[in-house]
Amino acid sequence: MKYDYLMVHYGELGTKGDNRRLFISQLGRNIRHALKAFEGVDVKVTRDHTYVSVTDENFQSILSRLEEIPGIQKISLVYKSEKDIETIRQNALSLIKNEEGKTFKADVTRTDKTYPLDSYHIACAIGDYVLSNSDKTVDVHNPEIRLSVELRDEACYLSSHSFPGAGGYPLGMNGKVMMLLSGGIDSPAAAYLLLRRGVRIECIHFAAPPYTSEAVIDKLTDIIKRLNVYQEDIKLNIVPFTKLQLAIYANVDEPYCITVMRRMMFRIADKLAKKHRCLGIATGESIGQVASQTLDSMIAINDVTNFPIIRPLAVSDKLDAISIAKKIKTYDISIRPYEDCCTIFKPKKPKTKPRVRDCEFFEKKFDWAPLVDECVENVTSILMVDGKKRDFSDKQPAAK
Repeated sequence: MKYDYLMVHYGELGTKGDNRRLFISQLGRNIRHALKAFEGVDVKVTRDHTYVSVTDENFQSILSRLEEIPGIQKISLVYKSEKDIETIRQNALSLIKNEEGKTFKADVTRTDKTYPLDSYHIACAIGDYVLSNSDKTVDVHNPEIRLSVELRDEACYLSSHSFPGAGGYPLGMNGKVMMLLSGGIDSPAAAYLLLRRGVRIECIHFAAPPYTSEAVIDKLTDIIKRLNVYQEDIKLNIVPFTKLQLAIYANVDEPYCITVMRRMMFRIADKLAKKHRCLGIATGESIGQVASQTLDSMIAINDVTNFPIIRPLAVSDKLDAISIAKKIKTYDISIRPYEDCCTIFKPKKPKTKPRVRDCEFFEKKFDWAPLVDECVENVTSILMVDGKKRDFSDKQPAAK
């Protein structure tokens, strides 16, 4: 028996009440964009499910792509059946007989309340027919084969295979943030968690040539290529940070250098976020992981901006971040041996409990404001669209 569709289950989107339609419409647009390379694929978006037509040849490739799209809770491989009970029983038998395992259970959902049989009696009819025409036996508690039967207004859909989706919300439903991207393991993992919650990202990186290598930018573009799987167009803003960073280390006591440096980074991110219509600033920080990520440090750093600061990995440990990085295939890129400015200029004994007034004391020792403005004015940007660099003069619009 050939399957007809991959059925997309919405999961968390079902909680959105009156806004549900907007979320589902956005998810439908995202699915169509993700599958644009597949010729002849039909995508039908409904209130309860989205149906994607498949063949034996393209099923696995389409499934793999759907599994990466935020907002999808589960994906079922389904066969579309006529609704009369005899046809349903015959199709159920065909599906179950082709599955490995000796025990089965039929889970029936009936949204068509005009159907003459209720869910219980449909399940009984299927079970009796399979028992009479195969060597399978029923196990309602721990079946080896679980047949899902959804009786809807237009047809009956049968499935014995389901696959987990990414979950979360459709990309584009929760605004955009400015993501601090270092090139390490954590920030790409944090970016993925934001994308999974429907938040679009624009990235900012602080470069300090000649102390940091140009190879870091190649590393970052490779990371963004991987993130393009989840957001097709991502801008990377590269901040020339050397002059400001050297001024910090010339005027600030060493234990406070990292804290003051991060305060300057957040000031620059704040200006760019406002300029580019972002609604927040995001980082890959995890509480207590390094000196600048203690709660005391976060208070001192956050003091320079009134933007929401989002830290998706705040309560995660390093193994959590590594697991996510391997899942999204950024881990091998992130461990390339090219250091960023935070690593190059790392003090020997950074302050773990910095105070705002001490930071302000050191900042009064030099005229940092013009240097911050100079950083913002001299930003260079790279736009990555579907894994390729896009010239900003290109008039073709990126997807919204």
